[in-house]
Amino acid sequence: MGKVYKKIELVGVSTTSLEDAIKVAIERASKTLKHLSWFEIKEIRGSIRDGKVVEYQVVLNVGFRVEDEES
Repeated sequence: MGKVYKKIELVGVSTTSLEDAIKVAIERASKTLKHLSWFEIKEIRGSIRDGKVVEYQVVLNVGFRVEDEES
């Protein structure tokens, strides 16, 4: 039998780095979603204050396997 995946969009935010913004989004999603399998970056942006980067924002899609009735 084949597998089915669902894809949702998340926005991770961090004051540290782009990598941290990605980790924040995935770690938070993993608390409520099972079978996370992959992610893809859609957008990268941030906030600037007084000429300095103060926040990183990463828009990403996360894919997870939809459970079968037997699972």
